[in-house]
Amino acid sequence: MNKNFNPLNWTKKQQIIGGAVAIVLIGGVTTGIVNHANHQAKERKIEALKNKKIKLCNARAEKARKLEKANESDSKKLLDIAEKNPTEKNIKLAEDSILKVKNAEVKKAFDNQVAGIKNRVKLETEAKTAVSNYQKDAMSQDKYKTAQQAISKLTNSYSKGLKDSLNKQLATSKKQADDATKAQQAKSASDSKAKATNTNKEQTASTESATNNNSNNDNENTYSQGTVNNDGTSGSNSYGGGSQNNYSQGGSNTSQNNTNSGSSNQGQGNSGQNNSNSNTNTGGNGSNSNNNGSNGGNSSQPSHVTKYLAWVSVDGVRTYTQLCNSVAEANSWTYGILHSQEIINLSFDHTIGNGLDNV
Repeated sequence: MNKNFNPLNWTKKQQIIGGAVAIVLIGGVTTGIVNHANHQAKERKIEALKNKKIKLCNARAEKARKLEKANESDSKKLLDIAEKNPTEKNIKLAEDSILKVKNAEVKKAFDNQVAGIKNRVKLETEAKTAVSNYQKDAMSQDKYKTAQQAISKLTNSYSKGLKDSLNKQLATSKKQADDATKAQQAKSASDSKAKATNTNKEQTASTESATNNNSNNDNENTYSQGTVNNDGTSGSNSYGGGSQNNYSQGGSNTSQNNTNSGSSNQGQGNSGQNNSNSNTNTGGNGSNSNNNGSNGGNSSQPSHVTKYLAWVSVDGVRTYTQLCNSVAEANSWTYGILHSQEIINLSFDHTIGNGLDNV
């Protein structure tokens, strides 16, 4: 071993220099060690921050996911409520909740469901209106067909209850209209038959009245008898308007000739009827000759024609009237007035009445 490398052989100067070099070397090593430790600590700190950031992001993502699920769940609940009870308020709440949903596909599905609810409400409203319009004018076949078509469009399962109810209402109103039509037709036929019967009776009564008047006028004669002159010697009697021949005891008798001048009789329905009777009696087995006068022409007054005044009153006041020629015509007019939109509207707040008077 070289003695120059042995620290014990070094001079003081060499020892000082060697000590300085050793210190420098030791310091460098120490610095390296320290630097390495600091680097490792920094890396650990960065890793910790990275992990913390990752955890924070994951937490935020989880929170967002949970919030999205909650928003979707809330929207589903509000949509179910709107389906069962589709009021404007419920539909608006469902629409507002859908705005919070971030998932595009889910949001689109919810929007389509809201559109379906709105369309269903529209169809239900149209069906209700159509049935109501028919109920107010149940004789209209066009309104009946419109109501049927409107009800047939209610295909949603949530509309089933309303559809069944509207079908029942429509069937009830249709039956009432059909019954009313049949009753009106039967009444019209009965009234026509009664009118024909009354006309025949009136004609028969008029004919019988004219015949009775003529018969009475034929039998009612006024006789004017003159002053009677009796002559016991000559045996002659004189009657007004007549003469009696003289007779002798020879047994030949000539009976009196009597002429009765008929008077002019005028009865109801007869004008200027003249009757004359002449009687001639010849004695012995005498023969009688009677001549009845002739009757003048009959002039009968026209029979009374019955009219019917139909009326409809509002709160006891006859507001609508119509003069008709028959009961059937009067009933038809009254039916039309009572089923008019104006009377239907008045009936909610006023008392409606109707009747029929003979004129």
